[in-house]
Amino acid sequence: MSWAVEEWKEGLSPRVLQKIHELESQVDKLKKERQQRQFQLESLEAVLQKQKQKVENEKNKAATLKRENQSLMELCDSLEKAKQKISHDLQVKESQVNIQSGQLNSSKKDIERLEQELKR
Repeated sequence: MSWAVEEWKEGLSPRVLQKIHELESQVDKLKKERQQRQFQLESLEAVLQKQKQKVENEKNKAATLKRENQSLMELCDSLEKAKQKISHDLQVKESQVNIQSGQLNSSKKDIERLEQELKR
């Protein structure tokens, strides 16, 4: 089949044949260069896809961490409110204990006084 491809060149001058050969060589070089660039493009597209996937994964991680952080902040707020309530309850109970302690001391004094009166 290659003889049929070369048949059209018969009868051409050596200068024209030389130019055709140069052009064919240039076409071959350009085809190889195109293949190399196509391969580079495909490689770069694959790398880009991997990077996009990494970015997407990082965005998902960031969103998850943000939700977790929000949840922890809400939990901290809830615990702080519970702590304040317990602290307030403790103050109330301490106040009640102090009142009852004062009443107990007063009652003890009353009992002592009454015992003194009884002894007389």
